[in-house]
Amino acid sequence: MDAGLLVLRLVAGLLVAGHGVQKVSFRLGGHGLAGGTEEFRHDGFRGGRLTAVAAGASQIGAGLFLTAGLLTPLAAMAAMGVMTVAGTVKLPKGLWVQNDGYEYPMVLVVISAALALTGPGRWSLDQALGITPWPVWVALAAIVVGPASGLLTRAVLHREPTAAERKPRAHAAD
Repeated sequence: MDAGLLVLRLVAGLLVAGHGVQKVSFRLGGHGLAGGTEEFRHDGFRGGRLTAVAAGASQIGAGLFLTAGLLTPLAAMAAMGVMTVAGTVKLPKGLWVQNDGYEYPMVLVVISAALALTGPGRWSLDQALGITPWPVWVALAAIVVGPASGLLTRAVLHREPTAAERKPRAHAAD
């Protein structure tokens, strides 16, 4: 079981972190902070650079903490929050990823929820620091607060994009 949790944490955590890196840099196929800012504007979000930096930093931090198995319920909560926002952007396109749908963000939300519930396993920093197992109520709170914070973020920061902002982009959003 511990090996499976380690593999799950490594893959999901590094993918979440990688999305954050793409938002704020040219690494991993990203378009730099200017590209991340444009992506959020195109998707109808206020805040410009600050929104891109906050989203990117949240994804990087949550992903790296999940990868390490450190403060796992809190890392999962943050990952669920940012990936819920990504899912809301893709919701109008349907479920399937080949249509730019919300399938992939949903999978990362579910994996994060599962890690919050199961814990990170024996091969984790939570275990090394003696802060696991987490109480069930912490995991349940993370599972509620993470997506709720993403939906609240969407409600507060989203606006209808202008016609110029709706122009097709050269890169895909997440």
